[in-house]
Amino acid sequence: MEKRQATYGKGAARMAPMEVSVEAGNGRESDWLDDDGRPRRSGTVWTASAHIITAVIGSGVLSLAWAIAQLGWVAGPAIMLLFALVIYYTSTLLAECYRSGDPETGKRNYTYMDAVRSYLPGTKVKLCGVIQYANLVGVAIGYTIAASISMRAIGRADCFHYHDVRGRSGKDECKSSSNPYMIVFGVVQILFSQIPDFDQIWWLSIVAAVMSFTYSTIGLGLGIAQTVANGIQGSLTGLSVGPGVTSMQKVWRSLQAFGNIAFAYSYSIILIEIQDTVKAPPPSEAKVMQKATGISVATTTVFYMLCGCMGYAAFGDAAPDNLLTGFGFYEPFWLLDVANAAIVLHLVGAYQVFCQPLFAFVEKWAAARWPDSAFIARELRVGPFAISVFRLTWRTAFVCLTTVVSMLLPFFGDVVGLLGAVAFWPLTVYFPVEMYIVQRGVRRGSTRWVCLQMLSAACLVVSVAAAAGSIADVIGELKEYRPFSG
Repeated sequence: MEKRQATYGKGAARMAPMEVSVEAGNGRESDWLDDDGRPRRSGTVWTASAHIITAVIGSGVLSLAWAIAQLGWVAGPAIMLLFALVIYYTSTLLAECYRSGDPETGKRNYTYMDAVRSYLPGTKVKLCGVIQYANLVGVAIGYTIAASISMRAIGRADCFHYHDVRGRSGKDECKSSSNPYMIVFGVVQILFSQIPDFDQIWWLSIVAAVMSFTYSTIGLGLGIAQTVANGIQGSLTGLSVGPGVTSMQKVWRSLQAFGNIAFAYSYSIILIEIQDTVKAPPPSEAKVMQKATGISVATTTVFYMLCGCMGYAAFGDAAPDNLLTGFGFYEPFWLLDVANAAIVLHLVGAYQVFCQPLFAFVEKWAAARWPDSAFIARELRVGPFAISVFRLTWRTAFVCLTTVVSMLLPFFGDVVGLLGAVAFWPLTVYFPVEMYIVQRGVRRGSTRWVCLQMLSAACLVVSVAAAAGSIADVIGELKEYRPFSG
């Protein structure tokens, strides 16, 4: 892609001597190129906020009632608020690392990996790359699972309603496999994955953000209605040890809840990529991104508190791991259909927001490795799509791989918890803190350095504990599960 952009710039340079009208839109090269020679960025605090909200308010919101059910009325909301504060703070540190040196004129870092490479030694760069891109693959798998569950839930809600109207249970007749829905979602992603650049999917992010508010609001409304009808459920300490729940299961589930909450807030791994869509200073991209982060985290935290707490108030310890598809609700069936359709549309966009950095990384590497290959470089543009044989082949293969793995491991709650736990400390806390220390020259042993290291160490403990809880639950699920049984 960079080769294509460079060629475009050279063409513009050849046109410069011509006598043309600036008013007609044919001004100097600097009028439509940024300081790095790339086409001028046009993102604002609002488009950046839309990208973040698309990434943050995702399928994770649906598991928050279950997470609070494991922790109770005291620890649940407190831990959710604590995660919000930590992620907001570390995101502001990461935003400062978009440019190396001067915050307005320094060298741009286009991706999270570029930022790590600018500030940290080679071993840490490789470690970061492995963790980041493995996590992006995991997110794609998690979103495929979540979308298929929501599509299946639409059919189940309609089926339950059909049988209820006729006075029958119908639960056996309403069973279905999620595999066909995963395949449908995969086909849609193959199409959208052909959009070549991150900044060309801003419209998809806005649609996805609207959808996320739609289903979150519906889930909140249904939770309030259920609470009004049945009273406030739950307890101060959450899930009780007793029949069907051992002391060890209580511990593992409580730890997994940490991972679920971390996943719900996860977006740091694409923050730099989002920041690279923001228009050039003034003000600096860091200031714009920090403001967008504040708006987005505050907005999502209010939604998360309301959705998680009202879901727990409605169902107590029996809160399902997916509020709108675990069938805590059956009626009104049409409203459930709207909510689950909104989830699917949101996840179509969120999948692309998370996967575009991975797509760009592989294609940049391939272009550098084989610069003269027509298989990689040649393109045919059709509207927003730029189709090349390489892009079509490898992105299609990626979507197919994530779809097959999703069919093998369709455990929504467990996958969400594990992804959140694995990514939280290294990508959300450790690397942003270490880069910020280098960028700002924080003196080793100083009060600020000690505080940052204490924050990092505490988050490491949380991340390891949450991962252990999720792995224990996955192992328990695998003992009874048959692959591809849906």
